Amino acid sequence: MLNCYSKYGKKGAINNLYNHRDLIETAFLSCLEDEVLTGADVLESQGGYIELPEFEPGSDFMPFSSQLNFLGNPIPYWYYVSGNNIKKEQIPSKEFMEGELEKFIDGKIQNCNLEKYYQEGYKISIGAPESNVIIRDKDIKVELKMDLGINFGEESAIINEHNKIVESNLGNLYDAAKSVYEHEQNNLFLEKYAVDNLRSYAPVDGVEISCSPLHWNADEVFAELGDNIETNTLALRNQGKENNYFVVDLPVSSDYEVRFINSQEWARAFEVEPSEENLLLATPVGNQPDLGILGFCYVPYHFVYNIKYPVLVQISKDQETFQFPMAVVIQGNNPREPLNATASEAESIELCENKNTKIKINVFDSNSKPVDAEISYECFGESCIIGETSSGSLESDFPQCVNGFVAAKAKLPINLKLDGADYNGEAIINFISEDDISRTIVYPEQKVIGLSEGFYDVRVQIYKDSSFELSKTTQEQCVDIPVGIFGLTKKKCFDIEFPAQLVSKALAGGGTQEYYLLESELAGANSLEINVESLPVPDTIEKIQDNNLLFEIKPVRIVFR
Repeated sequence: MLNCYSKYGKKGAINNLYNHRDLIETAFLSCLEDEVLTGADVLESQGGYIELPEFEPGSDFMPFSSQLNFLGNPIPYWYYVSGNNIKKEQIPSKEFMEGELEKFIDGKIQNCNLEKYYQEGYKISIGAPESNVIIRDKDIKVELKMDLGINFGEESAIINEHNKIVESNLGNLYDAAKSVYEHEQNNLFLEKYAVDNLRSYAPVDGVEISCSPLHWNADEVFAELGDNIETNTLALRNQGKENNYFVVDLPVSSDYEVRFINSQEWARAFEVEPSEENLLLATPVGNQPDLGILGFCYVPYHFVYNIKYPVLVQISKDQETFQFPMAVVIQGNNPREPLNATASEAESIELCENKNTKIKINVFDSNSKPVDAEISYECFGESCIIGETSSGSLESDFPQCVNGFVAAKAKLPINLKLDGADYNGEAIINFISEDDISRTIVYPEQKVIGLSEGFYDVRVQIYKDSSFELSKTTQEQCVDIPVGIFGLTKKKCFDIEFPAQLVSKALAGGGTQEYYLLESELAGANSLEINVESLPVPDTIEKIQDNNLLFEIKPVRIVFR
């Protein structure tokens, strides 16, 4: 709407200002379009937000904060699990985005650059703006009520309504993004790909024909798994040849390109059980004396993983991109449950994040002599490493927790000797106790063990390279089966076929020893020396069984240094 005023009369003012007004209004509408496009770009790059919601940090247990930092640009997660393990959504509606854009326009439009007209002698005043935004499929409609006063000499005009339709794919891109998000929540396709990655690049469960134990370094497993998750996530797309593993069947038109991004630089958490420190260990079945009848050895293993990492989804069309992140969560080797807004789990107390109380700890043996030990603090099932004592003393910050307790663990370096000489080959060392203080280490990857006073069955198994093939064998197995109702039985026999196997490593040293560790021995020792004897390297199944029998009578000599 245009209003003009002049001492020469309204008609004359219109004739003199009409062209001027059109030029200035055109420039103003161009400025308005620029602000709309800038605001739309921010909405697209920040998952539908211009002003970010309140930031919520993650935790060691659940690494996601409420925002993903992508190249320095914070993007609110549409789905994530909070640091205290509560599933959360923060998906903006289209109406919310319209409100965000209205506030953005109202805050920016008064700074519109009309300097060119000021230099030509125009005086321009801008009143308080009040915009109304409608985000449509292919454009954004803006209705702006704001007084734009124009003065030139003694003539003046006021324009108080400014309407503009700006071409933009924001609406369509947002709808496509919601379709992808809902497809993920309903089908958990990202979690299913994550499970495929887990089972392809990490030991999960299986059986290997072997007479020696299997072990994996957890750090190396996680590094390989993380690298392949990043690579294979980047390979996912919504377009390509049919039956291509990486082409996702999304409810999105082929006019849009959908990309999935993961980076090892982003917060993530990998956990695995059971594990000994950072080692995954699987022990063989069949090389024990009471199982020698099997005629072969095998190693079963089953590891349980919890995996959490973010995926950034990008939907693009005509050089515009809308993006939002989601959390991918694998619990116990399986995809998480589909989102239930009412579901919540017990909170993590984040013990180690709140060390705020200075405490001094002194560790002594039964003779009141200082002992160096690793100090941890435990409360409500969580354990927090504090540090190590020096000359039996440590002063450090502890968390506050009712009914918490301090745990001290002294560790000794292990020096393994075979036939009196230092040995650095593969070995399994077990200190087995009925008091729930058993310890197992894989030597030489692990050379330190934590022990306390008590009675142990010490077992050392040394494995060396062996190269012979066991041919396929068949054994008859007979069982008694019931006949009738009077407790009668009859013998039924059947054949068990054992496949051929290549024995690459075999038991070639070690022994067993029952030993009571005294506190005085542990307190006065700098290291623990373990001496065992070698066994003949077997080259037949009979010799493997002979070694298993010899192993049980070979001694283990323990010396504290």
